[in-house]
Amino acid sequence: MKKKFNLEDLDCANCAAKMETGIKEIPGVINASVNFLAQKMMLEAPDDQFDAILDKAVKYIAEVEPDCRVII
Repeated sequence: MKKKFNLEDLDCANCAAKMETGIKEIPGVINASVNFLAQKMMLEAPDDQFDAILDKAVKYIAEVEPDCRVII
């Protein structure tokens, strides 16, 4: 499954790069990208693991930039 999500209050291009790198390291992630200019995240993961992986990605984003919210 591949889905795009809007990000709210992503203020730092460097943070976006850190988020992308960290999300790609989550077990089960096929691909991920975080676009600072578009304020979007793309996440691709197996259908049966997608929700659990998305939860981990959201938690990781909050660790990197606490003010950033993923609009689900």
